[in-house]
Amino acid sequence: MTEPAGFSLDVENLTVSIPLAAGTLRAVRGISFRVNQGETLCIVGESGCGKSLTSLALMGLLPAKAVRGADRLTLNGVDLTALSERQMSDVRGESMAMIFQEPMTSLNPAYTIGNQLEEALRRHRPVSRAEARERAIHLLEKVGITAAASRLQQYPHQLSGGLRQRVMIAMALMCGPDLLICDEPTTALDVTIQAQILHLLRDLQREFHMAIILITHDLGVVARMADRVAVMYAGEIVETGTAAEVFAAPSHPYTKGLLQCIPIPGRTKRGEHLGSIPGVVPSLIGEIAGCAFANRCPHAADACRSEPPARDLGPGRMVRCVLEPGAVPQMEPA
Repeated sequence: MTEPAGFSLDVENLTVSIPLAAGTLRAVRGISFRVNQGETLCIVGESGCGKSLTSLALMGLLPAKAVRGADRLTLNGVDLTALSERQMSDVRGESMAMIFQEPMTSLNPAYTIGNQLEEALRRHRPVSRAEARERAIHLLEKVGITAAASRLQQYPHQLSGGLRQRVMIAMALMCGPDLLICDEPTTALDVTIQAQILHLLRDLQREFHMAIILITHDLGVVARMADRVAVMYAGEIVETGTAAEVFAAPSHPYTKGLLQCIPIPGRTKRGEHLGSIPGVVPSLIGEIAGCAFANRCPHAADACRSEPPARDLGPGRMVRCVLEPGAVPQMEPA
């Protein structure tokens, strides 16, 4: 198969399994997607649905006992599943980089900001320490940190949460990666700083022509950032489409339920009850028979006892449900 020109990440039937005493936890169950240059894909879903493990699987940073499988996992045509750990460490930071959810635990408290930024570049490029320092100062200024040169001598605990997150973004950009994976990068920040970080990511994406995978449970972030959306539930993708398509016409009952859980400016009245999704996510230990959402779906039928088909609704548009597209009724308010 000939690879298209330009950057692309292709994921087909990605699985992540973790052996436990009670059985095998099937945390990611056969997900597929594609990300092209300059595109933002948002992976959205409840906590525990497998979003973060998906990002760690792409980076090759899974826990020791976790087992990754895929029919296809390529970055710019390179098969990531065939790389050794040494080869994968060459890819991380160079071609793909990741911004983790909590910058305080991601930065090393024993080293200065400058040490950590310079190491990120010198690990992959034959540059001097002075050149690495110059690049670090440039990127710290690019992400909006004032007095960047003096910041290099500081330790992570001397910076605020917003500054630490900006340092993490600068570190991820040190080698100019093609793909930036952001695992809930604004979760630990207040609302004002969240908006600044999201605006910064969009500006940097346009400047560096990066592809971005943004993992979040915040649909407001999705509406602001996404070109395309992949909705995850219980370890699998249940709906994909452009952000406009998914928000305007959700085709899976879970997606509809998620959207009804958030207020709509100008339409949701003060004191009005928001929608809710009843029940709990099923255990992912062992095999799941039929649709994983059936125990929470008010529209479940006998057909849901079988594995729901992945319906192709057009280019880049898919839903995994037995209901006909457009037939998803409103979820009941709480």
